[in-house]
Amino acid sequence: MVFTKKLRDGVRYGRIQSSIRIWKRPHVKVGGRYPMDEGHIVVDSITQITMKDITDELARESGFDSVKDLLSVAKHGSGDNVYLVRFHYLPPGAVGRGRLISRED
Repeated sequence: MVFTKKLRDGVRYGRIQSSIRIWKRPHVKVGGRYPMDEGHIVVDSITQITMKDITDELARESGFDSVKDLLSVAKHGSGDNVYLVRFHYLPPGAVGRGRLISRED
């Protein structure tokens, strides 16, 4: 999973543990480990939701000030399915469950 630079510290320090993604199909798998900086993101759950489910509270939980701010980043491709991805960050050297998945998977 890729995060904008402004979100990475929040992810690393555990303040951000969810992300709204707008894709044609899921690009991550539950239990998958995805490189981020020196550590990894481990996906805990992925749930398909609707645009109406995206609230300001969920936007703030995902590191944004508002739904409008979140959508300005999330709506960049041709996808139209909305997913709520919950995850945690594993710092470098940490041992955790999850299959390491390369960017090509």
